[in-house]
Amino acid sequence: MAGQLACRSGYEAVETAFLEGGRPDLRGAVEALAGRGIRRVIVIPYFLTLGMHLQRDLPRLVEELRASHPGVEIQVTAPLDGHPALIDALVGRAREAAEGILGASETD
Repeated sequence: MAGQLACRSGYEAVETAFLEGGRPDLRGAVEALAGRGIRRVIVIPYFLTLGMHLQRDLPRLVEELRASHPGVEIQVTAPLDGHPALIDALVGRAREAAEGILGASETD
């Protein structure tokens, strides 16, 4: 996903980061970006719904990162929840399944 975002967006640096159980974690990704001279980081929460990670964990972690990297501006976007393109994707998947398109109801 990060590679596709980088190609389509034109941003000079795109990193994947995880809040829990994956590597790199958000702290590691921000430190890697800061180490490469990136001074503005946009965090896009790749979550479908609001939950404890978005309401509690992410804000706390971002504040810690801002404090430890004062020369880096860190912005957090809204989550995917409620974005019109997400609804379009869901409608598309439902139509694929209704039309019997192979793999529509199975993982690749």
